[in-house]
Amino acid sequence: MTEFITVATFNFAHEITILKSILDHEGIPYLFQNENLISVDPLASFAYGGIQLKVHPNDVQQVKEILDNLDNNLKIV
Repeated sequence: MTEFITVATFNFAHEITILKSILDHEGIPYLFQNENLISVDPLASFAYGGIQLKVHPNDVQQVKEILDNLDNNLKIV
């Protein structure tokens, strides 16, 4: 997982629910760093830099397209 890079950062755990489903459906390996910590203590999000979506460099472009599509068609917050 050391070669995974951060593509996006989210402040709260509820913001990543739909994205997880899409990434699983597309078969893209991912990691949400700090997800459990922030689920337990939402105020810790600001102290730890949020929930970071990390993906393999080969998948960065596809994930950015998914994120852009979500931003244009679904307002999570």
